[in-house]
Amino acid sequence: MKLTRSDGHTAVGPTEWFTGAVYIDGVRHPDDQSAVGCAHVRFTPGARTAWHTHPKGQTLYVTDGIGLVARRGGEVQEIRPGDVVYIEPDEVHWHGATPDRFMAHVAIQEADADGRVVTWLDHVTDDEYRA
Repeated sequence: MKLTRSDGHTAVGPTEWFTGAVYIDGVRHPDDQSAVGCAHVRFTPGARTAWHTHPKGQTLYVTDGIGLVARRGGEVQEIRPGDVVYIEPDEVHWHGATPDRFMAHVAIQEADADGRVVTWLDHVTDDEYRA
């Protein structure tokens, strides 16, 4: 068993990865014991990720609020507390809060052989967000 104490710090989501205010609490980072990474991510109303992919896929577990998720070329879908979203490996997608509600989720993803968990792409446009 390994216990990792919280460092008590919440990171602000970088503008290269997010539109709007996003706050990230790291839960675990991939290491030599496990390739799994996990974070609790909080989105303010209207905030969202940029388009991105995960080499080994990603699981989102919505903990609070109302959010949105979409894959490139697909419909924007509403997500609520208790919902679980599985994103396929290398599927281009985004997720975030609705325009008028906060949303938080736990994001779980696995690193590939090179230690990569995500590839960030272009920002989601307002038209794509409102679709």
